[in-house]
Amino acid sequence: MDEGKMDENEWGYHGEGNKSLVVAHAQRCVVLRFLKFPPNRKKNSEEIFQHLQNIVDFSKNVMKEFLGENSVHCGEVVQLPLDFVKQLCLKIQSERPESRCDKDLDTLSGYALCLPNLARLQTYRFAEHRPILCVEIKPKCGFLPVSRDVTHEVKHQVCRHCMHQRLKVATGKWKQISKYCPLDLYSGNKHRMHFALKSLLQEAQNNLKIFKNGELIYGCRDARSPAADWSELAHHLKPFFFPSNGLAAGPHCTRAVIRELVRVVTRVLLSGSDKGRAGALRLGPGPRGPCVCEASPFRGGLRPQGKGSPERSGLPKGCLLYRTLQVQMLDLLDIEGLYPLYRRVERYLEEFPEQRKALQIDGPYDEAFYRKLLDLSTEDDGTVAFALTKVQQYRVAMTAKDCSIMIALSPCLQDTSSDQRPVVPSSRCRLAFSVSVLDLDLKPYESIPQQHKLDGKIVSYYAKTVRAKDAATLPARLKESEERTLLLHQV
Repeated sequence: MDEGKMDENEWGYHGEGNKSLVVAHAQRCVVLRFLKFPPNRKKNSEEIFQHLQNIVDFSKNVMKEFLGENSVHCGEVVQLPLDFVKQLCLKIQSERPESRCDKDLDTLSGYALCLPNLARLQTYRFAEHRPILCVEIKPKCGFLPVSRDVTHEVKHQVCRHCMHQRLKVATGKWKQISKYCPLDLYSGNKHRMHFALKSLLQEAQNNLKIFKNGELIYGCRDARSPAADWSELAHHLKPFFFPSNGLAAGPHCTRAVIRELVRVVTRVLLSGSDKGRAGALRLGPGPRGPCVCEASPFRGGLRPQGKGSPERSGLPKGCLLYRTLQVQMLDLLDIEGLYPLYRRVERYLEEFPEQRKALQIDGPYDEAFYRKLLDLSTEDDGTVAFALTKVQQYRVAMTAKDCSIMIALSPCLQDTSSDQRPVVPSSRCRLAFSVSVLDLDLKPYESIPQQHKLDGKIVSYYAKTVRAKDAATLPARLKESEERTLLLHQV
């Protein structure tokens, strides 16, 4: 990319989160990612460059090691003409969701992160005339905590996502509760995974987006914007998943196309297309606790296995979901056990503020930083070193809990005999695919107190509403059960 010859008309709004905004090039398969800040809080150019460089280093030296060479795209920091950035900012302003306009694009430093456009570009080169479908999933946390530091029993039974859903609906963030539960997606059981993906398609919120040739065709850009309906989505998907039953239109065709999408995405998620070192963490889902969330609507369909124990994770160790789950499970103590350790580090820094750089809280995120993450001991020896290691592991785990998985699919050409690309069959054709991860910025050290407060708020609301409601209906259920038992004895 020639930074000296930039035309804002060649770039278009792609999307944004809480801390950054992304624009995509109309022809080339690249995006630019700019940082965002509140109007009254700016950083100088050197700070912004270092912030972006830290993102690159963390992706390269930590997440690529855990998740695999082909799954993580680090990008590079580029410096752009200030006039181009200012004109681009004006051009895209009208396309930004209103709820995201509380922060401004950085137009003063000229620095941005240049990355491949994963909604269009796959890990391998495809012929330009072939359509590309991309499914973006934000799976969230896939396990229940088993830490002895957890003081709320409900956290051992209901996952964070399902509890948070209730609070988000109550505060107006979303209109209705989603049936999606991350533990179903991470289960490795195809029926549960199909249910999870269909639930995302029914209520996408910000956990699912679908792109066709780089353009968003399904999902919410904003909490106030409803997702497109299934019939419109099926129309877009027919070139990839034409129904094998021959139906070309109508509700049966729509359902067939959606089923095929869900089936193909499940197969891709269970495939082992890359190797990372997350297996070195030795954090198997089985020993860490149950893999079933009591709030999942699918729970009623589960059947005991063996001696009545709930189904354990069946994720293949080579698949990206498994590797992502391993990194998430670096949250060894839960926020309740982690917060006192954070306070220990804080007290040390208050006494020795000059040590912040030596502790690598703000980087550099190098190989030494990565190696310290492999210490999985949970026996507290009272040292700052132990507390710091657990704090850094928690930050990495939270990053994995909030990442997005991008699945790119493209029809294979007829002559693919010499092609080494991974493929998945569909009812219409074979689809070449790649799987990538994005949103891998290390979670800020300063956000830990906020996470601790939010955790308490989520659990408290769930306990007061859902659990209180369950407790209120329990006597009636017990009475009904007793009446049935008496009736049986009479017979």
